[in-house]
Amino acid sequence: MIDLYYWPTPNGHKITMFLEETGLAYTIHPINIGTGDQFKPEFLAFSPNNRMPAMIDQAPADGGAPVKIFESGAILLYLAEKTGKFMPSDLRKRFDVIQWLMWQMGGLGPMLGQNHHFSNYAPEKIPYAIDRYVNETNRLYGVLNKRLADREFVAGDYSIADMAAYPWIVPYERQGQKLEDFPHLKRWFEAIRARSATVRAYAVGPTVNPSLGKTFTDEQKKVLFGQTAAVVKA
Repeated sequence: MIDLYYWPTPNGHKITMFLEETGLAYTIHPINIGTGDQFKPEFLAFSPNNRMPAMIDQAPADGGAPVKIFESGAILLYLAEKTGKFMPSDLRKRFDVIQWLMWQMGGLGPMLGQNHHFSNYAPEKIPYAIDRYVNETNRLYGVLNKRLADREFVAGDYSIADMAAYPWIVPYERQGQKLEDFPHLKRWFEAIRARSATVRAYAVGPTVNPSLGKTFTDEQKKVLFGQTAAVVKA
């Protein structure tokens, strides 16, 4: 039913977490971002930002043509609407989930991604850049910790907002953070990690990428970090 174009990154894990929670049938199509699969014309035809994950729903609710979606946040919204799960129907609760999903998409993900880049991948260690993004990561952890001080999950009940944020917290040590500094976040993190669907979702990663966890080669870094409009067109 669902064709998922995937590689085991934080954004990829978001979608497998949802699919494993709901039991929707899905087929993985590996998009090896280190070798440039994301630039292939057949992938760009429905994922024009040359990023995974992307998804094709072969059996949409309206019975019409397959629905093609890119961007992990949009995919989560679509799947929540399709299944009626992990998104409240109540107006206020619904937008509570949506605003925290947007917080992750616009803040937590991009800022932590820059943290990873300058701390782990940049050929030149630039102290200002590293400090800038490690500190911003710390601030965002603090926002999430405060939010979780009086509720079990980000928007009350477990939702797509939690699925969006969790994978970005998994590599907290590489981000220069200690979960002990954020007790409410730590409790939330451990609760999600223990969910059977989360365990199944993360078990998918090594089956798709047996080299998961290994350092990128110089050639892979060129593919990942040397992108311009001209390079993508070529």
